[in-house]
Amino acid sequence: MSSVKTIYTRLFRHSLDEKNRLTIPSEWRWAHGEEEAFLATPHPDGYVAVLPPDEVEKLRAKISAMALTDREAQDVAARFFSGTSAVWFDKQGRILLTPELLAHAGIRSDAVLVGSGNMFKIYSPSRWAKVERRTAGEGLGEAMRRLGI
Repeated sequence: MSSVKTIYTRLFRHSLDEKNRLTIPSEWRWAHGEEEAFLATPHPDGYVAVLPPDEVEKLRAKISAMALTDREAQDVAARFFSGTSAVWFDKQGRILLTPELLAHAGIRSDAVLVGSGNMFKIYSPSRWAKVERRTAGEGLGEAMRRLGI
């Protein structure tokens, strides 16, 4: 693996193939080895969040620090991981998405891949269009000011 950290930027539109595989942009995968697992997880806002190996390690550390006797923490971890899939890039740079993840995100054949700095997100075109409407024009500027960006 390269020591260069990937920054997930830009937007890409791709179609699933007949086996529910989705091509990931080469600029997002070039710094990662073939054996490195990413996690694809259903996000409560209706998309699939894809965490790269560095973020997976941060999550693993947080989970490992939770007490086995902390029922709420263990329930949340179990619920989170029950819908999450480990994914790897195949030789063509594709990942396989489960039917459950696709259904969660409302993806049938086309997907919108959106860089989000430390991870990327996979939306259905219609759900991404809603995000674009919410953040159009001054909506984006106001949100950036509120968040201190």
